[in-house]
Amino acid sequence: MTRLVCESGVELLMDYVEGVLPADVNAALEAHVAGCERCAAFLASYQATPRILRDVTTMTLAPDIEASLRAFLRARTDAFQNRSGF
Repeated sequence: MTRLVCESGVELLMDYVEGVLPADVNAALEAHVAGCERCAAFLASYQATPRILRDVTTMTLAPDIEASLRAFLRARTDAFQNRSGF
């Protein structure tokens, strides 16, 4: 496979994970990922994202940390809106 797979392979990830790629494209992508450490790491992180999001949504923050985070985000949002003219 060529470098193009690294760049265009990202576009194929959803179909790859869902198992709907044509057999030849699937085999080519798997062959490339097997020999490309960077793409293998990217695919692993892509596949782990739903689990990470599920884990994070079940967590609760300590009240003081939540208040601090909300204040920070509010300040950043206000600053962005003032800069953007919103």
